[in-house]
Amino acid sequence: MLPFYVLIFTFVLAVIVHYWRTKTFAWAISGRIALSVMLCLTAMGHFMFTEGMSKMLPHFIPQKAFVVYFTGLIEMAAAVGIHLHKYRKSTGILLILFFLLVLPANIKASMDQLNYQTGQYDGPGVNYLWFRVPFQLLLIAWTSWFVIKNGKEKLQH
Repeated sequence: MLPFYVLIFTFVLAVIVHYWRTKTFAWAISGRIALSVMLCLTAMGHFMFTEGMSKMLPHFIPQKAFVVYFTGLIEMAAAVGIHLHKYRKSTGILLILFFLLVLPANIKASMDQLNYQTGQYDGPGVNYLWFRVPFQLLLIAWTSWFVIKNGKEKLQH
């Protein structure tokens, strides 16, 4: 749930700070800033909780730790790419694809009652999906709206 709170808090803070400085609302920029901060937070988890996150992956996937590290790097690259006008739209599209591709791992972890932070099988279970699936859909909609559809808005000084 922490990524959700970080996303919303950062968005509100960015809107307020931008308005305070410019007397204009920068919804799309604030949305991208919030998404970047959240992606940096979740990317850190890939390096801090590698063992537990490796258990989220199906048994047939080799080099699980590498996959976890690599997806953390993808999140970091996306956190930067959504701010680069030249790469914004393609980064947004790839980020939506990424959000779709990682959802099965989150579903598997919930079904296995995996606590990815400890690597133990004492997590919240399938009830977590009542939060996780809507949150994943929110991330997809957020990326579509603030990165792809409204990607032309520029920061004012």
